[in-house]
Amino acid sequence: MFVSFVLMSLTVFATIILGVIFSNKRVMEHVSSPVKVGKRTLGINMVSLFSFMTFAILSLIPSGHAFAATANSAATSVAVTINPGLGYIGAGLSTGLASMGAGIGVGIAGAAGIGAISEQPDMLGRTLIYVGLAEGVAIYGLIISIMIFGRI
Repeated sequence: MFVSFVLMSLTVFATIILGVIFSNKRVMEHVSSPVKVGKRTLGINMVSLFSFMTFAILSLIPSGHAFAATANSAATSVAVTINPGLGYIGAGLSTGLASMGAGIGVGIAGAAGIGAISEQPDMLGRTLIYVGLAEGVAIYGLIISIMIFGRI
């Protein structure tokens, strides 16, 4: 588990460092196609992060030798060997993925709302409703993670 945590942390730090490097104008002047480099970097980052996350999830699954042969001892051994780490990963995924989806929705609705408000200022109330609806997705993810924490 520690190894997967270190690998995921290195991926996040590498992303931050690459962002700082690519924000430099001198570096971007020497790149022939910044869009291709950005897409390739993002793809490598996402693949590595999801592979490390899959490794972490698989390392949390209890092994099969912990289960006993009889029903009474099997129920006892299962209750003892269940690892709450999967619950923590589920809570993190529900909050993180819901927040990413809400961010995408708020970005799209906010950009369209700004365009609509610049043409017709009386549209402000309607656009705020759409931005609020998109933000509600993040709140649903947070509620699900709180429910998961309540069961751990």
